Amino acid sequence: MPGPSLVLGPLLRHVGARDATIWVEASAACRVEVWSDAGNAAAATFAVAGHHYAIVVLSGLEPGRSAAYEVRLGGVQAWPLPGSPYPPSLIRTIDPGRPVRLMFGSCRSPAAVRVKDPTGSGHDVLGAYARRIAGLPAQDWPEALLMLGDQVYADETSPATQRFISARRDVNRPPYSQVANFEEYTHLYAEAWGDPDVRWLLSTMPTSMIFDDHDVLDDWNTSAAWRSEMQATTWWEDRITGAFMSYWIYQHLGNLSPEGLEADEMYRLVQEAPDGEAALRAFAQRADSEADGGKGTMWSYRRDYGPVRVLVIDSRAGRVLIEGHRSMVGEAEFAWIESQVEGGGFEHLIIGTSVPWLLPRALHDIESFDEAITAGSRGRSAARVGEKLRRAVDLEHWAAFRSSFDRLARLIVRVGTGAHGGPPPATICVLSGDVHHTYVSEATFPEVVAARIFQLTCSPFHNSIPLPMRLVFILGWSRYAHRLTRWLARLGRVPELAFRWDTTAGPFFGNHLGLLTLDGRTAEFALKKSAFDGPTTRAAPVPEASRDLTALARNQTR
Repeated sequence: MPGPSLVLGPLLRHVGARDATIWVEASAACRVEVWSDAGNAAAATFAVAGHHYAIVVLSGLEPGRSAAYEVRLGGVQAWPLPGSPYPPSLIRTIDPGRPVRLMFGSCRSPAAVRVKDPTGSGHDVLGAYARRIAGLPAQDWPEALLMLGDQVYADETSPATQRFISARRDVNRPPYSQVANFEEYTHLYAEAWGDPDVRWLLSTMPTSMIFDDHDVLDDWNTSAAWRSEMQATTWWEDRITGAFMSYWIYQHLGNLSPEGLEADEMYRLVQEAPDGEAALRAFAQRADSEADGGKGTMWSYRRDYGPVRVLVIDSRAGRVLIEGHRSMVGEAEFAWIESQVEGGGFEHLIIGTSVPWLLPRALHDIESFDEAITAGSRGRSAARVGEKLRRAVDLEHWAAFRSSFDRLARLIVRVGTGAHGGPPPATICVLSGDVHHTYVSEATFPEVVAARIFQLTCSPFHNSIPLPMRLVFILGWSRYAHRLTRWLARLGRVPELAFRWDTTAGPFFGNHLGLLTLDGRTAEFALKKSAFDGPTTRAAPVPEASRDLTALARNQTR
């Protein structure tokens, strides 16, 4: 009888100066061992609904060291795969004195899905980037990959997934060919992360992740009315429960440090149970209750890369949706977010949030106007129209949670002026995805803010950008459209903004990944596009734009 095998992974997740975690899914219960020149470690698998997972924690590592590793299941080597064309997977611990290079982006359909992209190749930019860096020295690789939402598409399934679903149940009944439950989510992740190029990349590139709407359903947590409609269906409870169960296993656990794993009560419960399905199902159902006013589960987290602090905010699952009291996250979680910047000690602050904080200015005004009229600023009839408009065109970013937008701005100013208890960092960069185009915007405030403040949005990794969507975003950056939408905002009785922002690069359309390089107090942004490089028929990550974010400020009024 054959022994256990790797179903998915290994994924290199958390990496610090002296520790690392590696995630795997195995075909059967077993002992998972990681062997490397830097150190060895092992963990037993835990079970959820008949699937077997493990996170192996390596500790006592040497800072700034690069070491190849292999994975053994039940004592037998399972990774690298026999005959692998890729270089060895590496664990590269953080060196606080080395520049930090962060790759980021969002919105990735499986590599096998054909995507129409009239501006580029249409190929998965992560796969193209994996092939590129496989031929480079490890010291030239980025330190980490930040995946800012829509790692899987539960509501827009591929032909392969549709065949899998139709073999299990009747697709003529809701939710039709969309994902219905935990088991179908496990197939989505295997499809998304099983592509050979991406699988190798994830085995050697530390990753941090956060979900967005398509990980569950387009418009997820847009409004209280939307939630009420979903909760009235026969299929929603299984969908959202399976979404949170799978997110906790496949994405969230790897976001945690070894100390975070040790302190996680749910992680302890599933490890102790013969099969943790029941406990994790109950947890998932509690996690969904925050939008309705229940006790929340915190998905936001923090990572430090030497002098760079990365603070990732859940801008989807933790929303409070009661009209008149809408918030992007609950009060306790927002207070935790604010506490993570106190005292300083970092040269750059990175805030990751799946939906952009700063949109094209005209679109920002429309979203804030819609929130105001839906809350009743212009009567009940206008409120009904506002709700329909909100869902029809996805008006649900930070601008549509105006109190949270302002609160995040206050946090950023507090850090940028040094009022947080430490010297101001050189830059504060908000990294986002979601909106299927890429741009750089810089914010300026009436206060004297020492830090440069940017919105860096990069989306998608691998998806289409229809012409109407491109036209909307181009128009959204127009100063003429902004003049009109400022009038709309006043009509809706939206409070005036205390600051301004302008685009300094973009909009760019196509399948992209962003690369942020932070060295001392300098910061540079580069954009890589999936395109055909010269005569080759394979896609490559071709440079499209770059910006020095810490060059002398442009002549702007502060």
